[in-house]
Amino acid sequence: MQKPSLPKGTRDFGPLQMARRNYILDAIKDTFQLFGYQQIETPSMENLSTLTGKYGDEGDQLLFKILNSGDFLKGLTSEDLSKGSAANLTKLSEKGLRYDLTVPFARYVAMNRNELSFPFKRYQIQPVWRADRPQKGRYREFYQCDADVVGTESLLCEAEIIWMIRQVFAKLGLKDYAIKVNNRKILTGIAEAIGEQGKEGPLCVAIDKLDKIGWEKVKEELLQRGFEEASMQKLLPLVNLASGVKERLAVLTQFLNQSPVGLQGVKELEEVFRFLEQLGIPLDHVDFDPMLARGLSYYTGAIFEVKVNGVSIGSVSGGGRYDNLTGVFGLPGVPGVGFSFGVDRLYDVLEELNLFPEERLAGTQVLLAHFDQKGLEYGLRWLTALRAEGVRAELYPEVSKLKKQLEYASKKELPFVGICGDEEIASGRLMVKNLTTGEQESLTLPEAIVRLKK
Repeated sequence: MQKPSLPKGTRDFGPLQMARRNYILDAIKDTFQLFGYQQIETPSMENLSTLTGKYGDEGDQLLFKILNSGDFLKGLTSEDLSKGSAANLTKLSEKGLRYDLTVPFARYVAMNRNELSFPFKRYQIQPVWRADRPQKGRYREFYQCDADVVGTESLLCEAEIIWMIRQVFAKLGLKDYAIKVNNRKILTGIAEAIGEQGKEGPLCVAIDKLDKIGWEKVKEELLQRGFEEASMQKLLPLVNLASGVKERLAVLTQFLNQSPVGLQGVKELEEVFRFLEQLGIPLDHVDFDPMLARGLSYYTGAIFEVKVNGVSIGSVSGGGRYDNLTGVFGLPGVPGVGFSFGVDRLYDVLEELNLFPEERLAGTQVLLAHFDQKGLEYGLRWLTALRAEGVRAELYPEVSKLKKQLEYASKKELPFVGICGDEEIASGRLMVKNLTTGEQESLTLPEAIVRLKK
């Protein structure tokens, strides 16, 4: 008999894991709703034409394609097959699993433009799939929690994103983290300032590795990519910047004084930080990093990346502003900004830091145990009464030894057992045993409800 297994990069989640995941999701949902975001969902699969070309060549390689149903080779000639799978992709596969939630959202906005009120604020919590190499903190199936605003250029939206991240992390007990912030225009300006106009793509790819491989290796890579030695010297002042948001903005203002687009990026960030100050939100977790580069093929303004310090997991959140993502779906000129939480990575972070609450999360509060059929039937009445009052209760479903029932409750880590014996039946009460302390109390229904709800 074949031993069952899971596809690499996927996981099962048992009751404890689900309770912990819901703890994270509830914190995120509550925050999104507090800020006025509305929930939507989109299909797990999209037309491949919707997905391809939106994530760059590397992203396209990581798309999970779905073979056409039926005889997917029907209609292919031997000449077609000799050209390889890539040449025949459109004939073999018309659909793919979604790579992220942003592109399906852009498609949704374009299709529902006449029913939506702009600015439109939406959040979406669903799984996505990437044919990536599985490793710690990186899975092939994982949940994303996106929040996006489309139809406005107001930088208040960027400020609120930073505020929402802080709010969620406060709910989860995360205190040591950095919200890295940059602006795509600043990256363009840096390329201009060092005399390498139009090369921000390779420049950003290299400097994105700065914290991983160090300046000397980055410099070596840039030289191999055709950058001049003189350009490296001009870039050097940005490698070891002084700390502090305002101090770095001052340095960048001087560094980019000959780049209008770069100065516009600085101006936009200054406005975001000004909004935060007016809202009373401190900048203690905000790290302005002019070397931060991500989403170069689609972000046009602010860029965000969030990392928790002292853990082995990489970034747990990220996002940015995109000025025309819906344009590819026939709806040009709709600006937007958004970000995403990686639930699976947040789970690993909270587990590594031992930050999940000690108390049992939304499990059964009391097991009704009994000695015989008469006790079981008495327990049925209590089961109805307790559940009617919102007490999460269950009744052991068959007549069995009390020891077995107590072991069941202990294994499930239930806080209380309610014993339905002859004395309880005669008095109309319930013997409630605290499985943590071992204390027992004979209680009436109102008393039991109060005790169990504590």
